[in-house]
Amino acid sequence: MKDEAKDIVTQTIAAEAGHEVEAAAKAPANKAPAKKKRPKGAAKAKGATAAVEARIGHAFADPNLLTQAITHVSALKSGRKRGDSYQRLEFLGDHVLGLVVSDMLYVAFPNADEGELSKRLAELVRKESCADVAKSLGLLDDIKLGSVGASADARLRKSVLGDICEAVIGAIYLDGGHAAAAEFVKRNWTERMHKPRRPLRDPKTVLQEWAQGKGLPTPVYREVERTGPHHDPQFRVAVDLPGLASAEGVGGSKRAAEKVAASVMIEREGVGGGNDG
Repeated sequence: MKDEAKDIVTQTIAAEAGHEVEAAAKAPANKAPAKKKRPKGAAKAKGATAAVEARIGHAFADPNLLTQAITHVSALKSGRKRGDSYQRLEFLGDHVLGLVVSDMLYVAFPNADEGELSKRLAELVRKESCADVAKSLGLLDDIKLGSVGASADARLRKSVLGDICEAVIGAIYLDGGHAAAAEFVKRNWTERMHKPRRPLRDPKTVLQEWAQGKGLPTPVYREVERTGPHHDPQFRVAVDLPGLASAEGVGGSKRAAEKVAASVMIEREGVGGGNDG
C-alpha cells in the first residue's frame, strides 16, 4: 500500500510539472514587461516647462536649471538651501546681461563716447527693463512661490520679475553657453537699445553741446505763448540758433516746453546723443 501511495503522489507531481511546461511553451516568447504609467503630475510639469522654453526660445538640456531660475525662496521645501532658488542664477545672469549689452552698444554706436555708452547700458540693464522683458515673455505667471496671500502673491511676483529675467539668462548661459545667452539677449534687447524708454540726456544739454561743436552760440529760448487757466497753464516756447529755423515745443512749464523745443530741433537736424544716437 505504501508503494502504491508513493506512486500516486509521484504521478501527480509529474502531471502538474507537465502542465506548467506546456503553459510556458504556449506563452508568447520575449513578451515585453508592462510599462509603468508616468504620473500625471510629471507629464503636466514637463508640458509646462516646454511651454516656457518655447516662449523664451531655448530648449534646455537640463530643465532643472529653468525650474531653479523661476523658483522663489518661499517655494523651497524645508531643508533646501537658498541656492536652490533663482538667487545664484540671478547673480550670474546680471553680469552676462551686462557683458552682452555692452558688446551690442559698442558695435551699434561707434561714435558714442564712454559716458554715453555707460548711460545707455545703465538704462538697458536696470531692473525695470528686465521686468519689461520678463513680462513680454509671459514669465509673470510662471514664478513658483510658496504659500502667501493673494495680494502678497501679486506684489511679490512683480517685485522679483526683473530678478527672474536675469536668472533665466544665467540658466541659459549655464545650459547653452555664451552664444545661447547672447542670442536671447539680442532677441529681446535690440529694439530697446535703439528706442530707449527714457531720454538718455537732457535735450537742452545735447543741443547746446552740438551747437558749441558747430561754433554756434548757446541756443536762445523764448516764450511764444501762454494759454490756459492760471492753475494749469500751457507754455509754447521756441528755440533759436543762427542759420537754423526755429523749433517750438509745448509743455506745462517753461522748462518742459524748452525741452520739447530742443528735442524737436535735435530730431530735425539729426543731432547725435539723443534717443537714437
